[in-house]
Amino acid sequence: MASGERAQPGSRRRSRPASVVVPFPQAHAGRFAHSRLLPSGRAIVVAFALVVAAAAAYLIARETSVFAVRTVAVRGAPPALARQVQATLRGDLGTSLLRVDLGAAQTAVTALPTVAAVSFDRAFPHTLRVTIVPERPVAVVRVGADSWLVSARGRVMATLRHGAWPWLPRIWVGRGETFVVGALVNADLGPALQAVSPLGAVRFPARVTSVRTTGGELTLMLRDGIEIRLGDARDVPLKLVVAANVLPLVTSDTRYIDVSVPGRPVSGSQIAAPTTGPTTGPATGPAAESTTASAVTPSGAASDSSPATADSAPASSGSGTSAPTVTSSVTGGAPATTGSRTTPQTLNSQVEGKVKTSTGP
Repeated sequence: MASGERAQPGSRRRSRPASVVVPFPQAHAGRFAHSRLLPSGRAIVVAFALVVAAAAAYLIARETSVFAVRTVAVRGAPPALARQVQATLRGDLGTSLLRVDLGAAQTAVTALPTVAAVSFDRAFPHTLRVTIVPERPVAVVRVGADSWLVSARGRVMATLRHGAWPWLPRIWVGRGETFVVGALVNADLGPALQAVSPLGAVRFPARVTSVRTTGGELTLMLRDGIEIRLGDARDVPLKLVVAANVLPLVTSDTRYIDVSVPGRPVSGSQIAAPTTGPTTGPATGPAAESTTASAVTPSGAASDSSPATADSAPASSGSGTSAPTVTSSVTGGAPATTGSRTTPQTLNSQVEGKVKTSTGP
């Protein structure tokens, strides 16, 4: 306060505290931050020891019998095939699960002609688990007196004795064709296999004895002599569903069911009156189509032919007397000819309802 001036009562001069800023060296700050991020020497030693211990444990487990294979557990295969798989993998018994070459094992197992696919699982401590997808047999290929069992994907599964697997359709092949067990059949048999593969899935109600391919058209021969004409290989499952629903509705004199157009199946029935001489002119109308029919007795009634056995060769159509057939649309329209007992008007609603139920929306 200046001299001569009097301080006002109650006023006092306030002093401000002095503040000092001390700069922190940048180089020291950087080293401090990095030192906090880096592991300590002790942590490095511990981590290295753990890695060494894990590697040592792996080597011990791989090279010793600690995890040796004692059991090969097979799933998804019938007992006979399971035994074959176990015999194939017998060489891996006693080997550590960590040393089993799964690639080589897969090659060895899929080489079995009845195995379609395989997968493995190491079930520690001592089990190698094997899951099998077997081949699915769908047909028997015949060449003369020789027979082979063929799967849905065209793999030759086994050679067969005469008459074996009688419930499977026969595919007749010309002489000179050879088949090797475990190999795939040639592509020419593909459409025929495609025609019979879905039979089990659609629960076809009749036994199919054989299948033939003529000019790209597929035909199934049933045990009772009826032909199921599928046309080409498109929409085979749908065509089989339609045929399965038509079969219970046709009459006993039906000789074929044509489902080449699934939305309009057609059946053909044999007329009882035989032809007594050579045809002098072409037939007209729906009855113009004729098929090889059963033999006709002298009285004029068609005799029932006995069902073909599973391994009987397909009959070849000759020039003998045959009875004409009448065709009628199963899905609508009037019967083609008087004498056919098919009633398409009744079948129309029944077939459409059954097919919709079987195939879904």
